[in-house]
Amino acid sequence: MTMTIKLARVDNRLLHGQVATVWTKTVRPNRILVVSDDVAQDQLRKTLIVQAAPAEAKANVITLAKMAQIYQDARFDGFQPIILMETLPEMASLVDQGVDLTAIGVNVGNLAYTAGKTLLTASLSADEADVAAAKKLVAAGVDVYAQTVPTDRKQDFLKLAAKKGLS
Repeated sequence: MTMTIKLARVDNRLLHGQVATVWTKTVRPNRILVVSDDVAQDQLRKTLIVQAAPAEAKANVITLAKMAQIYQDARFDGFQPIILMETLPEMASLVDQGVDLTAIGVNVGNLAYTAGKTLLTASLSADEADVAAAKKLVAAGVDVYAQTVPTDRKQDFLKLAAKKGLS
């Protein structure tokens, strides 16, 4: 038995209203794990994230190494978390460290537009590093799909990127 991950989501906003309300009601986690080396070092962001958690799922902010460690630890088998990460390369790194996401795939919910990125949808922008990370995940047997909220249809992330000339 290992930890049953309910949702693995890449969203640069991490834990916000959409995740705290809509996604938690849909996938019913008992934990929300924000996995980020940066946020784990930032006390203010950490505090705000923990406070944003819905009553039914306690939030924790942990490093990538800690996530890989607890995933392998039988003491955490009862966890049924939503895993939130800021970037696709971080998510690919987590899979490299032994976290199995083949059963659920990676939900790409929101990647803000910044210089050097290409807009794929209204809430999704990507660059070559994102596409490379998505390809790495797909090669490891992990489906990578864009879906902002559960009622949206899933869209193949790499197909969206290819349509915009990113490959």
